[in-house]
Amino acid sequence: MVNVDTAETRTDAATQQNAPGHGRTRFALIGTGGRSEMYIRAIFGPHGDTAELVALSDANPGRVDFYQNLIQQELGAKAVASFEPSELTQFIKANGIDRVIITTPDYTHADYIVQALEAGADVVVEKPLTIDVEGCRRITQAVAATGRNVVVTFNYRYSPRNSALKEIIQAGVIGKVTSIDFGWVLDTVHGADYFRRWHRDKKNSGGLLVHKASHHFDLVNWWIDDVPQRVYASGGLRFYGEKNAAERGLGARPERGTQDGTAGDPFVLDLRDDERLKALYYDNEKFDGYRRDQDVFAEGITIEDNLALTVDYDGGPTLSYSLNAHSPWEGYRVAVNGTEGRAELEVVERAAVVGSDKKTVVDPSATPIEEEDAVRRNGERLVVQRHWEAAYEVPIINGEGGHGGGDNLLLSDLFNGPGEDPLGRPSGYVDGLRSVSVGIAGNKSLETGLPVRIGELGLGIDLSRQA
Repeated sequence: MVNVDTAETRTDAATQQNAPGHGRTRFALIGTGGRSEMYIRAIFGPHGDTAELVALSDANPGRVDFYQNLIQQELGAKAVASFEPSELTQFIKANGIDRVIITTPDYTHADYIVQALEAGADVVVEKPLTIDVEGCRRITQAVAATGRNVVVTFNYRYSPRNSALKEIIQAGVIGKVTSIDFGWVLDTVHGADYFRRWHRDKKNSGGLLVHKASHHFDLVNWWIDDVPQRVYASGGLRFYGEKNAAERGLGARPERGTQDGTAGDPFVLDLRDDERLKALYYDNEKFDGYRRDQDVFAEGITIEDNLALTVDYDGGPTLSYSLNAHSPWEGYRVAVNGTEGRAELEVVERAAVVGSDKKTVVDPSATPIEEEDAVRRNGERLVVQRHWEAAYEVPIINGEGGHGGGDNLLLSDLFNGPGEDPLGRPSGYVDGLRSVSVGIAGNKSLETGLPVRIGELGLGIDLSRQA
């Protein structure tokens, strides 16, 4: 097994090699879906002095062309090279690539991470790190063998509201943490979107426990500076899918959203309604047949839309977590109980789904949207109350950009090298393993109906902080 402290030290050292003073870091990006744009704009914008994008790669050449056009026409730069995903190893070695950014579907992450590391490049990968035990083992072995660096981009850590809660806990304001109650709701725009894309098949995404909730599990791990130990999960597909539609008498459904005659259906996404979605996905279906707009009530959905977990931690706290993917509003509530009091964070990212003209604004945390009603309002509130004292509100100061300015802070760390951060927001592959381990154990618990100890999964590494 890999020693955690040794691996993390090696990760930190490798990260510093990309800090200013070492010349521009040469990047290749693989996976030109929607998430890649943040990195492309950052490299050709504020971080062009430290980073150089050498090449793009995707199984779909149309999506590569989409971003080549964006680079030339909107960002005013020359087109970069391109290569087939199967040529990743060869391209890294032949072109002196320092780091590879991976924004491909989740089930491919382990393959590309291992190939990049073994070819001599460091890696920046979108969450989740990987989706299963085998992927964890392969990545762990590759890091140990190569000594190279893997960064998982947990941008939620950088969101000012989440950082504010971290500050309260870390400062000992509520004492030693004893338990956490954490509920996350995805609305019928954002939540539904996972059931029309490749995520709908657990073989591709690990389900929402891995793809989506790995963000949330990382937040808890980071907030309380502890390591998950045992997981018990319950849940199922109770709203989306063919069976649920039939039980509710929804009748005949369209095969996809981008076709005539679907107007007025609140669960349909017509890619023609959004210029970017049309150009990036609909116009490029001819290359691979991928449909971004499948019906959320069709057959073939193997992921859950209602989930609940109990997670025990090494240091003693217990997490009670729930996820709902068909809520009428979007946001989360977390309460952290301690020996000296309690901290409560409530976030409303989209107060109501009432307008069909905004269905293409899928993620309201990345693209803020003002859609409210008479009762609920978009916003955030952090309240702290110590024992025997009155409650008080902690101010939250947001910056510019997605996730309250958190994306910009994350990108600065990625492209300039992380500086001193008392909150410890930069994350490595061990953080990625700790987050996905909860989802992987949760999936196993869903299958068996039994609690699962993470240490018995055989991830190839001892995740405890005592290692």
